[in-house]
Amino acid sequence: LNCMDTHVCVNCERAFLAALDGNCKTPIAGQAKIVDGKIVFRGLIAMPDGTSKFTTESTGEIADAVEIGTKAGEDLKAQAGDKFFEMMVEMSPQQVLGQITK
Repeated sequence: LNCMDTHVCVNCERAFLAALDGNCKTPIAGQAKIVDGKIVFRGLIAMPDGTSKFTTESTGEIADAVEIGTKAGEDLKAQAGDKFFEMMVEMSPQQVLGQITK
């Protein structure tokens, strides 16, 4: 069994995560849904303590779902800059948890 709308949305969300090289240290959120025959995507990345947050939104043709997700991830990479992601890689799990519990 497969719901085509769900399949398309999941592909968009997965492309977004792949573009960001998402890992368990980086707070990343992405949601795709079909609205009025178009795919609508919203994405977010943030520092674990919430001090810095970047968002993106895109709407386009359903056939372009993967491209929309990829471009959204690239957009957030450009907004946040390399330093944001370097800090995520450098932080230990304990530091991430410490940031979250503050």
